[in-house]
Amino acid sequence: MIDLVIILHNIRSTYNVGSILRTAEGFGVKTVIFSGYTPFPTVPGDPRLPHLRAKIQKQINKVALGAEQLLNIVVVEDFAAWARQNHYQLVALEQAKSSIKLPELQASDLSDKTALLLGEEVHGVPPEILRQCAKIIEIPMRGQKESFNVAVAAGVAIYQITTLK
Repeated sequence: MIDLVIILHNIRSTYNVGSILRTAEGFGVKTVIFSGYTPFPTVPGDPRLPHLRAKIQKQINKVALGAEQLLNIVVVEDFAAWARQNHYQLVALEQAKSSIKLPELQASDLSDKTALLLGEEVHGVPPEILRQCAKIIEIPMRGQKESFNVAVAAGVAIYQITTLK
């Protein structure tokens, strides 16, 4: 089984964050990494002002329903350095010419320790960050829209990765 961690980088919506946390916990993910301006649940030594921390916690909890309390929440400035230091293969979920389509993804494409990077809702993962990733995986779109909501895409990808044999 793959040791999967999720990285949330520059995701704006507390509701998307809460949804991803609930989904990740439901599929057995143990750790979620927060970076950039992604709102995060309360953590020990939280530097945010108490009223802002409480407001964000309430919004995340509205959707996560306590899943954030069951996960290891890590807030970092440099998620790529965190992945390297902790020996995780960095894999982005993004549309790219070099991506592996999710239905074609094999367990052999991923490391035993994989960090799945999810990026900003509208613009996704920037090219300079994609270059730091060992792999890029993509959910093929069949309709007219070009992408899924980040929380929905996270659920699809996490399910696929956690069920690989």
